Amino acid sequence: MGMLSLPGFLSCGKKKDFSLSNEKDAHASDSDENLERGNWSNKGDYLLSMVGYAVGLGNVWRFPYLTYQNGGGAFLIPYTLMLALAGLPLFFMECSLGQFASLGPISIWRILPLFQGVGITMVIISTFVSIYYNVIIAYALYYLFASFQKVLPWSDCFSWADEFCSKIRLVSDCNATLNGEIIHANYSFITSNNLTCMNGTMNYKPVQFPSEQYWNKVALQRSSGLDETGNIVWYLALCLLLSWMIVGAALFKGIKSSGKVVYFTALFPYVILLILLVRGATLEGALDGIEYYIGRQSNITKLMEAEVWKDAATQIFYSLSVAWGGLVALSSYNKFHNNCYSDAIFVCVTNCVTSVFAGFAIFSILGHMAFVSKRPVSEVVDSGFDLAFVAYPEALSKLPVSPLWSFLFFFMLLLLGLDSQFATIETLTTTIHDIYPEVMKKLRIPITLGVCTLLFFLGLICVTQAGIYWVNLIDHFCAGWGILIAAVLEIIGIIYIYGGNRFIEDIEMMIGKKSRVFWLWWRMCWFFITPVLLMAILVWSLITFSPPTYGSVLYPAWGTAVGWCMIIFCVIWIPIIAILKIVKAEGNLCQRIVSCCRPAANWGPCLECHRGERYSHVVDPKKEKEHEIPTVAGFVY
Repeated sequence: MGMLSLPGFLSCGKKKDFSLSNEKDAHASDSDENLERGNWSNKGDYLLSMVGYAVGLGNVWRFPYLTYQNGGGAFLIPYTLMLALAGLPLFFMECSLGQFASLGPISIWRILPLFQGVGITMVIISTFVSIYYNVIIAYALYYLFASFQKVLPWSDCFSWADEFCSKIRLVSDCNATLNGEIIHANYSFITSNNLTCMNGTMNYKPVQFPSEQYWNKVALQRSSGLDETGNIVWYLALCLLLSWMIVGAALFKGIKSSGKVVYFTALFPYVILLILLVRGATLEGALDGIEYYIGRQSNITKLMEAEVWKDAATQIFYSLSVAWGGLVALSSYNKFHNNCYSDAIFVCVTNCVTSVFAGFAIFSILGHMAFVSKRPVSEVVDSGFDLAFVAYPEALSKLPVSPLWSFLFFFMLLLLGLDSQFATIETLTTTIHDIYPEVMKKLRIPITLGVCTLLFFLGLICVTQAGIYWVNLIDHFCAGWGILIAAVLEIIGIIYIYGGNRFIEDIEMMIGKKSRVFWLWWRMCWFFITPVLLMAILVWSLITFSPPTYGSVLYPAWGTAVGWCMIIFCVIWIPIIAILKIVKAEGNLCQRIVSCCRPAANWGPCLECHRGERYSHVVDPKKEKEHEIPTVAGFVY
């Protein structure tokens, strides 16, 4: 293209690239292909980091409940279809994107400068989520420490309980037969006269189990609502500090240190799940629980309900962590010719199999709890916080050697949360590295620790007595629409503006030429099926929006307003950055928009030896700032 070829000694791998500075990133090693940025030490580091990022708390506390609620085993049909139609195509796209250009979620938008605000939205949402996600890890740490007691503190109604606390359901009144007549009387009258309640006529007092009161009164010291902030719960604040210290320690050398930690944090939860499943399967009532989950209680007619398909698509979308920026960030440290196709399939299938497997471990023990408390399984099943910190701890407290099983369960939650958090913070530090590479080379450890410290202080509002309301508020707004909007714009931008066929050619530069038949499925998904599904989920979410609540507690108007401000702050950067890019470009309005819809001059593979003829025109990223958009006349393709 009229440009001089670089001499052979300026090549990839262990040979050094020409640079004004001989410094390399502190977490790069001499064996890395990209000496400036660094690469994963081996394939296992990357795969386990991706599995740890994708497999999180939702696999344990949300998927089993959704399966039970949406027809049991029948739910696996829409779940698998949504994996193939929406989850896997997006996952493969993001992995390929990050690996191709070796860039994080903001700088990757050199591919389409007009949409760089989408990357900023992803990073801001990841920041919000990292604040409250570590608070949930702090909850798990608190319960983990509380398990180191001979008698679990939530196993009975101790001094902290009120008159509504009870381990069993208490009958309030019922019908009985007295002198040949059916009477309705309170339970004290029935028992004092040695009468027996008629089946199906018993009304129960509104009692709370010890685990529920312990969660609200002791662990959270929960206030009456968002208006009543109360004090910082000091032991939760210490647990939050500890969780951030663990995250900082694991990431102090970037992927070189976190890639080793995940061998434990990503793999050991499977060992614990297996132990819990084996123990649960030996308990009375376990079969009843499993049948509610995926057995004879399955209801194939549920597949006729649109809500079931929406739940399947939403669960797949959030479970795989697409559009958060983390997949792009983690994949950006791959070597250029890594087979990102097989990696995407492996991680997606592992994530979904884990969800199904976790359901057996959860429902077997909940089935036993229902058997012991003489209640139907449907009354003891729950999801989210109520499953993790109320229902399941209650079930574990009824087992022999209950502190051991409690410790294992909360240790598993801790590990599941940590490796997802590792990837989220790595997303933030990768973004900083792309913007200020020279600073990160010299100050990676202080910057990483600084990020963790800042996020710890921002999270203190979530460990006040009103903290759970803040956690729920951020989750309700930030982890919903913002991600869906980013995902829709991401796939539209890359497939329809940058060009789907062009993107496929980029992928083939990494994994080799593939047949048209091979790409047929991906083209169908990327060009039509996946965008339509994402739009449908987004529209459905907007239509069915309801103000945030926590249990029966309503949020004040100002709390809902804060939630709207958070989501607006996340997505407002999309139009702002688009306008700024157009203003900075040259030519008339049409020419400016066209130039901003073309890749920047420095878009392409990071290393010169990988660019080939297609990207021989690429300007050295060190010499061309990414925000400088070439004009239509000056653009070289």
